[in-house]
Amino acid sequence: MTDIQRGIRAVQTGMIINAALAGIKLVAGIVGNTYALVADAVESGADVFASLLVWGGLAVAAQPADEDHPYGHGKAEAIAAAAVAILLIGAAVGIAFEAAREIRTPHAYPAPWTLAVLAGVMIVKWTLSRRVHAVGAETRSTAVKVDAAHHLSDAITSAAAFIGISLALVGNRVWGGKGWESADDWAALVTSLVIGFNGFSMLRAATHDLMDRMPGDDIVKPIRHAALGVLGVEAIEQVHVRKAGLSYRVTLHVQADGSLSLEDAHIISGCVKTAIRAAAPHVDYVLVHMEPFHGQSVDSE
Repeated sequence: MTDIQRGIRAVQTGMIINAALAGIKLVAGIVGNTYALVADAVESGADVFASLLVWGGLAVAAQPADEDHPYGHGKAEAIAAAAVAILLIGAAVGIAFEAAREIRTPHAYPAPWTLAVLAGVMIVKWTLSRRVHAVGAETRSTAVKVDAAHHLSDAITSAAAFIGISLALVGNRVWGGKGWESADDWAALVTSLVIGFNGFSMLRAATHDLMDRMPGDDIVKPIRHAALGVLGVEAIEQVHVRKAGLSYRVTLHVQADGSLSLEDAHIISGCVKTAIRAAAPHVDYVLVHMEPFHGQSVDSE
């Protein structure tokens, strides 16, 4: 199974679970009289749509390069990630608005049994978030990681709702009187801030991919070491790496003995490409520019 297929499989699983949880939470929230649970259901509903976007982005990114897109379709994955992050921010704003409205609106106390629903949701969503994030990390998919962030935000929403409902019920039983019934609404308001923060964080990561930001040393160092380890390579410079979908594209300048024939230089260039791909399987494209070696290079060590 390819990385793209693994990512799509993880997204599909999460989408099915989210659809089921959204229905359960919406009914429980309405019947149990708790807006925090209704907000949680809205978040799960947004997750379903977000998963569809990620699924579509991964499917497009998997298409091979063609005449109109010689560099492939990998950017579709980052575009999907950005769209989902914006959706997450929008959900946070909507939840905050509705929570503020509910705080000012008198209503009855939530039903105690809604706590059991939230406890089950927290366990399911936390587990799902960890598993999807693991797939995103292994496949280097920003979109799948954003999908995992959606699941995590849902778990956080459920946890906040659990705390809010508990405070409302305990406050009413211990201290009595009015005012405690809005505790779950305050929990939903606080949760919206957490969701919004996660959304902006994920949007930043997706933007970095779209802007071709240089990846970290965990990606670049193996590429440099592999190139320098090729027989005949004296030094390297201008190593540029950018992410395209789930893979990376590399361009670099390789310095070798200036007296080499064009054919020998071409052979060294091919060996550099092979070495890089062997050391970093996630690299699917390498462009080598050969230059004569005239002294120490900044990237020679």
